[in-house]
This record gives sequence, structure tokens and C-alpha cells, in this order.
Amino acid sequence: MDLRLDGKSVLVTAASKGLGRATALEYAREGAKVTIASRSAEHLDEAVAEIREATGQYVHPVTLDVASPELIEAAVQSAVDAHGGLDVLVTNAGGPPGGSFEQFDDNVWQSAFDNNLMSVIRLIRASLPHMRAAGEGRIVNLSSISIKQPIQDLMLSNVFRAGVYALTKSLATELAKDQILVNTVAPGRILTDRIRQLDARVAQLKQLSPEEVEAAFLTQIPVGRYGTPEEFARYAVFLGSFANTYVTGQALLVDGGMVKSL
Repeated sequence: MDLRLDGKSVLVTAASKGLGRATALEYAREGAKVTIASRSAEHLDEAVAEIREATGQYVHPVTLDVASPELIEAAVQSAVDAHGGLDVLVTNAGGPPGGSFEQFDDNVWQSAFDNNLMSVIRLIRASLPHMRAAGEGRIVNLSSISIKQPIQDLMLSNVFRAGVYALTKSLATELAKDQILVNTVAPGRILTDRIRQLDARVAQLKQLSPEEVEAAFLTQIPVGRYGTPEEFARYAVFLGSFANTYVTGQALLVDGGMVKSL
């Protein structure tokens, strides 16, 4: 299938590792002109080298703290300047800390709000003029299965990921007239550093080994294993491609069948 991404300008945030990095790599494989953003200059350099080696494509790096409105504006403009416009935005940010409601004060709530919801709002707002200038666009918000089924001990993520999905649904209606499609891709147990950290936290709380925690989760996943970042990236890239011409406002759960809700 031709995803119609050859030469398209794509910005992926939190792309120096994990799901963001895998998604950026897959876009580059499809011939897109990719800009990757991350807080860590060191990790950015590693990701750029990896993607260039795997695909032969130039990758434009931008240092970005998604909690900063000014840096968001600058990152979007940098992608536009580097690649002559912006056709696709993939929003992503590191997950907030795990914990229950009474563990967090206002400062922690505000930080999660800025990193995991306001960052998406600001990135989309900065990107829309460039997509409208191009006559079409694609927005993919990387999220979590908690938008459909809250996850125990992840209060902050549950709340703000749900907000991102509500934003996705609302924007799909507003932006359809501009040929801009907006979707959410929600990972389940995809084997990244974040999942390893969460499993380690559960192991500590329940006084289990990480292997026992993984085995317990595997009983909940019909396909019987954790997913890979590469698998996840393929779905994210299709929804954020121009082969996708009629899907908008949706949440695709990449979870091996883990979520049972309708």
C-alpha cells in the first residue's frame, strides 16, 4: 500500500526513544521528511543516527520541552523551516508518575496537565496554520488504553489521556472541513522503558518479581505477549498518512485484545 507520505513533512514529539522514536523511524521508512523533538540532546543525536542508518533519510532534530509554550512554537517553526511546511503532527509526551489520587499535590497535577494535555493543545494550535496552507493534514495523538479502561495506580495518566481523546473527538468535527484528520492511537502493554518502569513499580508495591508481574499481565492479553514499538508504529503511521482518507475522531487501541470494553 502506498501511504502517500513521500516528501511529506512530519513532526514527532518525544521521539528520541520508545514509541515516538519507533513512529518517527517508520515515517522515515515511508519516505517522509521527519523532524524529531525531545528534551534530551544526547538521546536526540542517538535517534537521528539510528533513523539515518536504517533509512538513509535526513532527520531534523529539535530540542523541546513540551511544557514550554515558547519552545513548542519554535519547534513547529523549525520543522516548517527545515522541510518547507508541515503535513503531519504526531503528539507524544512522557507519561506522568504513577500513583493514587491522594499522593499528588497541585504542583504534580499542574505538571501533568502541562505535559500531557496542554502540550497537545499547543502543538496542534501551532501546527494548524501550516496544515491549512498545505490544504490538508493529519494529526495523531499517542495516548494510552486508559482512555477506555482506567489503569490502577495511574491516576494522572487516566485523567489527562482521557482529555486528549475528548480533544481528538472534538477537533475531528471542527477540522474536517479543512481536510485535517485527527485520531488517537492508544498503546497497551508495548515493551518500552516506560512499561518496564511501571512493571517494576507494580512489582515493588506488591512484593513480586518483575517476571511475576509480566506473567500476570500476560493472562489479560489474548495474544499472549507484550507488543513491540515497531508494531505500534505501523498503526500510528497509517492513521497519520494520506492513505487514510476517511478515518477521523477515532481511538485505535493497539493492545493485543487487552481492553474488553465495547
